[in-house]
Amino acid sequence: MIWHLFFQPFIEFGFMRRALVVCMALSVSTTALGVFLLLRRMSLMGDALSHAILPGVAAGYLLNGMSLLAMSIGGFIAGIVVALVAGWVSRRTPLKEDASFAGFYLGSLALGVTLVSLRGSSVDLLHLLFGSILAVDNDAALFVAGVASLTLVVLALGYRGLVSEAFDSAFLQVNAPRVPGMFHGLFLALLVLNLVAGFQVLGTLMAVGVMMLPAVAARCWARTLAGLLLLAAAIGAVCAWLGLSLSWSAGLPAGPSIVLTASLIFFFSILFGTRSGLAHSLRTLLT
Repeated sequence: MIWHLFFQPFIEFGFMRRALVVCMALSVSTTALGVFLLLRRMSLMGDALSHAILPGVAAGYLLNGMSLLAMSIGGFIAGIVVALVAGWVSRRTPLKEDASFAGFYLGSLALGVTLVSLRGSSVDLLHLLFGSILAVDNDAALFVAGVASLTLVVLALGYRGLVSEAFDSAFLQVNAPRVPGMFHGLFLALLVLNLVAGFQVLGTLMAVGVMMLPAVAARCWARTLAGLLLLAAAIGAVCAWLGLSLSWSAGLPAGPSIVLTASLIFFFSILFGTRSGLAHSLRTLLT
């Protein structure tokens, strides 16, 4: 039973192996970014930007159909523009950055859906919103692998700066005024790039789930940053494997199955995690 459920589909079918490899590559890179979003207390920014790329993706779709290059470029440009404009608005007005992002991403989501509806069918819209991981071709797989590799290399090279900017940006602002802005811009570019890669696999609505849920779950267990990064990547990879297995055995959509698996691990972690212990607190309260 275990063999047929968790191993046989990936051995017998090439599209399942490709989906697993792509999902694991995406999980490793996006969960690292999710950890840094968590440390910055900007967890919802990933959700906002995942919606913000939709107008650019839709514009690429209107111009060239289901072209990977056109939709990726459009999504990257849209995400960067929304991030920059939302940040500028938050600096120039009394609005906090989260409120600014909320206003822009809701409008972006509505605009993207409207643009796709002008030309495409409901099937095209569902593909962009929820992805089609089991139909990922070689070009999309190479694109995701390239983005994941680039992300890990950049994070490794800029690790100390990103950590310093996340934990003590005020110190950097005083001693090196240009450094926080540079690292913040680099981080936003990586974030948007990974969300663009994620929409190819999981759609714009599901991609952020793979980014944030493993990171939050790992936070309930790990006590060091290195441990947090490694555990988040491991949880993301396990969720990809279990989610695809669930999708295959139960005939469920692959993207939501992966995110649902990550949600279950998240709930388990907040209940029983060594740094959360919510179940112990509830038992203490009841007794």
